[in-house]
Amino acid sequence: MTFVVTESCIRCKYQDCIEVCPVDCFHVGPNMLVINPDECIDCTLCEPECPVEAIYAEDELPDGQEKFIELNAELSQIWPVITEISDVPEDADDWKDKKDKIQYLER
Repeated sequence: MTFVVTESCIRCKYQDCIEVCPVDCFHVGPNMLVINPDECIDCTLCEPECPVEAIYAEDELPDGQEKFIELNAELSQIWPVITEISDVPEDADDWKDKKDKIQYLER
């Protein structure tokens, strides 16, 4: 099992989760983070750190978020590893409670 970053991360990208990851399994894209399922050790440390509750265990994904299993796997092969917090989008707080953000995902 692995953990999955879901739609709530899009346009927020707070990055609190990367500081606690012992294996550097997070990858960063233009406006979202993803987890490499081959690197994730299922330690559960990242899940409670996410201020927008975007991280879930693969078998506990909310309805409608299943597509993010494949997206995390795909995009983690393309996007670089992130190990230190970088700039959070200036409008992240404006996006944290928005739903249906998949159309804003930048690859």
